[in-house]
Amino acid sequence: MIENALILLLGIVSALMALVRQYQMLQQNSYYANRYFGWLKGSIRPLHLVLKAILIGLLAWAAVLGTEMMLESLLLFSGCALYFGWKACLLNSKSIKKLVFTARIKRMFFFCSVFLLGLGAAALLSDGILQLIVISSLYLLIFIPELLCLFSLVALKPVEKAISSHYIKDAKKILTSVRDIKVVGITGSYGKTGTKYILSRILSEKYNVLHTPESFNTPMGVVRTIREKLRADTEIFICEMGAKKKGDIKEICDIVNPDHGIITSVGPQHLDTFGSIETVADTKFELADAVNKKGGMLFANGDNQIIKERGALVTLYGTNEEFCFKAENIVGGRDGVCFDLVCDNERIRVSSKLLGRHNVLNILGASSLAYNLGVPLKDIAFSVGRISPVEHRLELKTSVAGSLLIDDAYNSNPEGCIEAVNVLDSFVGMKKVIITPGLVELGEKEYEYNLALGKKAATVCDKIILVGKKRSVPLADGVSQTDFDKSNLFIAGSFKNAMEIYSTFADKDTVVLLENDLPDNYLN
Repeated sequence: MIENALILLLGIVSALMALVRQYQMLQQNSYYANRYFGWLKGSIRPLHLVLKAILIGLLAWAAVLGTEMMLESLLLFSGCALYFGWKACLLNSKSIKKLVFTARIKRMFFFCSVFLLGLGAAALLSDGILQLIVISSLYLLIFIPELLCLFSLVALKPVEKAISSHYIKDAKKILTSVRDIKVVGITGSYGKTGTKYILSRILSEKYNVLHTPESFNTPMGVVRTIREKLRADTEIFICEMGAKKKGDIKEICDIVNPDHGIITSVGPQHLDTFGSIETVADTKFELADAVNKKGGMLFANGDNQIIKERGALVTLYGTNEEFCFKAENIVGGRDGVCFDLVCDNERIRVSSKLLGRHNVLNILGASSLAYNLGVPLKDIAFSVGRISPVEHRLELKTSVAGSLLIDDAYNSNPEGCIEAVNVLDSFVGMKKVIITPGLVELGEKEYEYNLALGKKAATVCDKIILVGKKRSVPLADGVSQTDFDKSNLFIAGSFKNAMEIYSTFADKDTVVLLENDLPDNYLN
């Protein structure tokens, strides 16, 4: 009895170890079951399936024939489960983005622990066929942690909904308690994080400002920011708003009730969940609906054609002569960007250390709102000149053997990736290299955009390192459609492998662009 209990406990511990990998991927897929299924489809390992099928077959055979479960059988099953659990933990430890043990993940682990221990106790206390069925069910979940992962996700859904509802109510209460606070919402397919940081720096010249940190752009990320960081003397709260499906922006707007807003772009992002660019546009303009209800100011990137077509709802900024807030005489290069910032009859020369001409639009969006909130152009120019690059967004660093690294790991949109390659091209006289796995979540357009990125890279780079043997196919196809020397094209299985390849030829005269450092759920 004691020996059986210990071996069953070993199997349960093994199952919890295996769940580390499953929860890691569930977390990276934003706890969406359909996206998690997408990862499962691409991560199937035939050998593991065969081994698990054999083990499950043995369990089924034992249950049907009524064979007594001997100590040796349990030890075999638990030993095999321990192997799979160890492999899962090892994969997580070597991952780019490891599992974060949030309160939600801890609740899921606790639920699974209690459930599995309950099954284990039932197995020990029962006998005969019933015992075989219970043990078979237990080991089915142990050998297929995907089932256990989905079961816990569904079972805890009401609990998570109740907890979220409580936190949202608390955040709303805190926000409304801050007297005269103004909330600024920023959304867009790309550019929203950069614009958020620029706006925060500019407004800090005149106001006490709080912004959502890093990429805290989900409803619960916004709620957490309010509950943990909002102070009684905060005058402006800048809220980045992300979305992966229609209604996501409205959900955040219902929480923070924005007074003003900026829409930085509308483009092909998350098309696997949105379905079409039209739906993306409808979702981004949920911010416009919320701001217009309050009679606030909303500024949007008029250089974006989709936004321009809906321009009646917003005030447009950009590089076109017709806009009241615009950029003229733009000069960009390896040292940053310079341009004339023009508003009505005022003009001032602005210099920024930010790389890429697309950052001109981010600066314009932030400046247009800041100016209308009372920050003078001279203070805007002063602030912009002192802004450092956002981490992992065209951030210039020193790398292997004294080479330069343009870290654009967080860029994942088609226009931004092409602009990043243009930035790489500005490093005249240096050997140019790109390391990239390409773009994701673009639905049926994914191949097309990756093909274009491959072509563009081939026209600029001396060497190209693609990451992911399957994922790199459309990029490699794009390269093959040019006269690029194929001996300078490398395919790496991981970013670590890519850096190992890069280190063999890197020197002080080399610059490498790290473009879109995808999390592990996409690399295959």
